Amino acid sequence: MSEQPQPAVFVGLDVGKSDHHAVAVTAAGKTVYDKALPNDETRLRAILTDLAAAHGPVLMVVDQPATIGALPVAVAEGTDGVQVAYLPGLAMRRIADLHPGTAKTDARDALIIAEAARTMPHTLRDIQVDEAQIAELAVLAGFDDDLATQITATSNRLRGMLTQIHPALERVLGSRVTHPAVADLLSRYPTPAKLAAAGRGHVRARLKKHAPRLAETLTEEIFDALGQQTVVVAGTEAAATVVPILAGQLAGLIHQRATVAAQVEALVEAHPLCPVLTSMPGIGVRTAARILTEVVGKDFRDAGHLASYAGIAPVTRRSGTSIRGEHAAKGGNKRLKRALFLSAFASLNHPPSRAYYDRKRAQGKRHNQAIIALARRRTDVLFAMLRDGTLYQDPTEPQNTSPVALAA
Repeated sequence: MSEQPQPAVFVGLDVGKSDHHAVAVTAAGKTVYDKALPNDETRLRAILTDLAAAHGPVLMVVDQPATIGALPVAVAEGTDGVQVAYLPGLAMRRIADLHPGTAKTDARDALIIAEAARTMPHTLRDIQVDEAQIAELAVLAGFDDDLATQITATSNRLRGMLTQIHPALERVLGSRVTHPAVADLLSRYPTPAKLAAAGRGHVRARLKKHAPRLAETLTEEIFDALGQQTVVVAGTEAAATVVPILAGQLAGLIHQRATVAAQVEALVEAHPLCPVLTSMPGIGVRTAARILTEVVGKDFRDAGHLASYAGIAPVTRRSGTSIRGEHAAKGGNKRLKRALFLSAFASLNHPPSRAYYDRKRAQGKRHNQAIIALARRRTDVLFAMLRDGTLYQDPTEPQNTSPVALAA
């Protein structure tokens, strides 16, 4: 926690969708408030203002600072005499084990949060008000992740349907179902019989709308596959209804993701840290957006702290002489961990990154282990870049410094 006036009252807020539960305890441990609160700005502000007026500086602690906890955090930040902090969920659950009872209620959780804030302030984390750009990026990046998940699920469902009715056709179109030309083709000709009846000319013309260079080759591959199966599999008629629906959904999702990606790109490019992040091999617009949303506004002491937060730092486990070793971390920020992992994988075309990966593979590490080791090494560089505003350069090149740096 940063330097602030010593709180006189600690408010633990167990947030909920429609109602929160607040428990306020004084520095001496006396409970002065224990009630449910509506998720309403006026009511939240009134309670915090009354507590500050009656007892002095207030520290409000939440267990979820984003999504359903966003409004209480914003209200607390805008109320005089009130500080706000965050108690991570894992820390809260471990602290809960120290309290008597095993019940899981909102009132108990709120009391645990308040008592943790009063007696164990080291467990708390600062909440800094996100700049508008970062808040918008967080919403768009989260929606982009949702769209990516839906695209994967829909394309898998479509490929499964094609595999059921015509495996040879799926081998040709399956890996391309997310291409706009293929989705459009299946919307118009959803079954092998309809593709065959349309003929090469109509299929080629349809494909040329979205894939002029691919149309000729793909048309020949499609009709070669159609010639490999003469029987009609049970369920093909139903597929004539399902396939165009799935193809239409897939095309719509892909278009939505492209629209969101354009907005994400504009926001990332407008952020002062964009040149710093994108100068590093393997970091593109989407990865930069996720790093910005998960790192900006948080205070990391060093690169090891950042790596531990992301869950890519190995965890040492030792107990006497029987248990010794290091294991992959199971916790951490999953979104940031995924971004760092994927950026490390994307950097394998970069000679220094590839050399480090090959060295780890030669040491006997599996592919994923080597990628995580590379991501951990790149985190050291990324931390220094963000701290100093330094653009990425290969180790043999002289360092140039950007005027922009991440406030620590």
